[in-house]
Amino acid sequence: MDHFGGLDVSVKETSICIVDDTGRIVKEVKVASEPAALLKVLGNSTYRFKRIGLEAGPLSQWLFSALAEAELPVICVETRHMQAVLKAQINKTDRNDARGIAQMMRVGLYRPVHVKTLRSQKLRMLLTHRKLLQSKAIAIDNDLRGTLRNFGLKVGMVGTARFEARIRELVENLPDLVALIEPLLIVRRTLREQIVILHRRLLAIVRDDEVCRRLMTIPGVGPVVSLTYRATVDVPARFRKSKSVGAVFGLTSARYQSGEVDWSGEISRCGDEMMRTMLYEAAQSMMHSKKWSWLKAWAIQIARRRGMKKAIVALARRLAVIMHRIW
Repeated sequence: MDHFGGLDVSVKETSICIVDDTGRIVKEVKVASEPAALLKVLGNSTYRFKRIGLEAGPLSQWLFSALAEAELPVICVETRHMQAVLKAQINKTDRNDARGIAQMMRVGLYRPVHVKTLRSQKLRMLLTHRKLLQSKAIAIDNDLRGTLRNFGLKVGMVGTARFEARIRELVENLPDLVALIEPLLIVRRTLREQIVILHRRLLAIVRDDEVCRRLMTIPGVGPVVSLTYRATVDVPARFRKSKSVGAVFGLTSARYQSGEVDWSGEISRCGDEMMRTMLYEAAQSMMHSKKWSWLKAWAIQIARRRGMKKAIVALARRLAVIMHRIW
């Protein structure tokens, strides 16, 4: 008799439900969210697991890897799809969610997601941390500009390198403001230094990566875009067709059809937001570049018919497809 498992994972504890092929509950238990605790239950030789499901989340990659190494048929399920199925339950509890996941595994009503390799997870961490520091540094710059403007001190157009000198110049004769601004300037300087360190690390990785160097032969695709694509796609063979990459990144039109109503709206915006943003920026860079290419000429024709924004989105989608084919 085959068995199916459902794991409802939280930070501290995981609810486990095991059902047989008839849907009868065989075992229900709550254990710590640790690989050893899960394997103690799921590794029992009396169970012949056909599928074990868990929802994609913060701990899913770690637990998935541990269960996969133990040769258990674990599947990571797409979050929105699982929430839509479990929404039919009247009472939402960890126990009921684990039951629902187990039944989803039994009837095959699930949408699996790709769990990234360890290397891709590390690359993703580098990109995420770099982006976080950039956003905080920009927020400090904007805050300094806004607060000084309240006192009639206008920073004006100034580059990143001269920003701190310009701030000190404005508050030079205002010692009370200097005491308030100095902590922000120190934090800003530290952030900028760490951004440079992370960016150099990023460039070193791209320089030694054959795939990234190949992707950078496309106009508009630089080191950050190529490494983001490398970390997001991870395993190119998981896409049967290159055309499906654009849809996975949320760059295809969302469609709604019901009875006589049938319309295509804006892009779905599903999938990886960072990758979608990088592709859009690469397409925008290509459109504003003076360098000509057949790809840019194709996008310009769309811009004349549909507008610049739609042309950039179409170009971003096509870039995703071309990058997959090159890889």
